[in-house]
Amino acid sequence: MSAIKQFQVTFDCAEPERVARFWCEALGYVVPPPPEGFATWDDFNRSQAPEDQGSWFACIDPSGVGPRLFFQRVPEGKVVKNRLHLDVRVGTGLVGEERLAALEAECARLVPLGAVRVRLLPADEDNESCLVMQDIEGNEFCLD
Repeated sequence: MSAIKQFQVTFDCAEPERVARFWCEALGYVVPPPPEGFATWDDFNRSQAPEDQGSWFACIDPSGVGPRLFFQRVPEGKVVKNRLHLDVRVGTGLVGEERLAALEAECARLVPLGAVRVRLLPADEDNESCLVMQDIEGNEFCLD
């Protein structure tokens, strides 16, 4: 049996394109080209049944290294803590005040995009500091 080499991360959300574009900005991802036969994503959307228009959106790592992110519209809102979250690795290899400065700088960049700072988890004997945040629909993620 061969090992799985690729995967995508799927987000349930109310506004797929809006959330996808937030994550494009947060991670440096890009919107892939529209499906074959369509000049734009708007053209593709208009070709769909009304109830399917805007029901999903995706973004990709332009380097091809990171997973594809897929955003699908669901009728229910988020009501409890995520069982899975992304760790956005901005402080790798940094410790102490240098790490905190990197986390705070990234937080300052993401808040104007719609992210919300939740709380700082300070360093302890086992882990370095990380910053818990939420995206524009309340999905938790960590600046790590």
